[in-house]
Amino acid sequence: MSSFLHQRPIQNPFSNSYPVSPRSSSTSQRPISIFSPTGLIILLSLMVILGVFVPWSGMPVATFSNSKKASSSLAKWRDYTLAEAASFVAKNGTLIVCAVSQPYFPFLNNWLISITRQKHQEKVLVIAEDYATLYKVNEKWPGHAVLVPPAIDSQTAHKFGSQGFFNFTSRRPQHLLKILELGYNVMYNDVDMVWLRDPFPYLEGNHDVYFTDDMAAWIVVVKRMERMERRLNLVLNLIVAPLPQTLGCYILEILLPLLLYRKVASCYFSLVDQVKALNHSHDLPPPGKKGRTYICSCMIFLRPKDGAKLVMKKWIEELQAQPWSKAKKANDQPAFNWALNKTAGLVDLYLLPQAAFPTGGLYFKNQTWVQQTKGMHVIIHNNYIIGFEKKIKRFQDYGLWLVDDHALDSPLGRL
Repeated sequence: MSSFLHQRPIQNPFSNSYPVSPRSSSTSQRPISIFSPTGLIILLSLMVILGVFVPWSGMPVATFSNSKKASSSLAKWRDYTLAEAASFVAKNGTLIVCAVSQPYFPFLNNWLISITRQKHQEKVLVIAEDYATLYKVNEKWPGHAVLVPPAIDSQTAHKFGSQGFFNFTSRRPQHLLKILELGYNVMYNDVDMVWLRDPFPYLEGNHDVYFTDDMAAWIVVVKRMERMERRLNLVLNLIVAPLPQTLGCYILEILLPLLLYRKVASCYFSLVDQVKALNHSHDLPPPGKKGRTYICSCMIFLRPKDGAKLVMKKWIEELQAQPWSKAKKANDQPAFNWALNKTAGLVDLYLLPQAAFPTGGLYFKNQTWVQQTKGMHVIIHNNYIIGFEKKIKRFQDYGLWLVDDHALDSPLGRL
């Protein structure tokens, strides 16, 4: 720009060599100084023109370019297959898998922090059940999330007992079967779990399917107590109905607590029976009153063997035979137990130690047992409680909610 302002005036070959007015000639040939008022005005004008028009002329191009890149990135993850994801994530032929929709992000991060502390986070593959989860996880942690179509309605999938929740959980055996058919070992976890220690040393031997018992002794007792109280109230009300009101009330106040006390005593022994010995059997437990076991479908380890594939196929069949309805608000766990019970003689099954993998109904309800087994706990499951806020509060009360103070330890960072 300065060279333009200081260039010599072009000489016209046809001009008069002897101008009539020397004064006018010298004025026309004088170069414009950049520091002169005229030069400063020209410079300022150029800066205004460049500052105003150049950004506007370039903005559509930049916006289009960024939009094109974002669109290309989203298309890449939409087309990302389970086979590609498993190949990218698996370490030593093993994957750690969870299935998550957007409302579960806080629990996903909490779970990931606990796994990172055990140095197994690189094996984690998040099966996204909606596109928001797919894009967010891969934005923060490229390649560690995959969506197996179709996507579900994430707003209903987290409501326990809803059809959305059933649709969400019933896809689990399909995902696991596909991973087994690809030839990988796979550990499945619900994300309302926290790892306190490395679980892999507990996967002894070369069994087909490893699982945990979900029978919560305390919950069994509470449910029995509630049923007993209802029945006793009904019976006693029938007995005292013909009696005078004062006498009837007196009998209810005295007899009901006494009868319940006897039942509490019997339930206490039932409670003791439900807590397994530290050296308990690793066989499939005997069926309960409903004719099936009460194994948890939320913590499973599978080897890519025919037995594990058979259980997954049977699980899928049982889910199809027991669809969700308003009358019978099914979930995936009873179907998993029927699958285990019906294939037990054909599959090599292994029950993991209760002290290492306690259900929430035991860990959060029986502090005597927790103290007796201190230092043995490996994965804690925050189940037997419904509602995100209640689960978070319980984790916080027990020092297991890691997101608030350790979010940066997660591969996803602070969400």
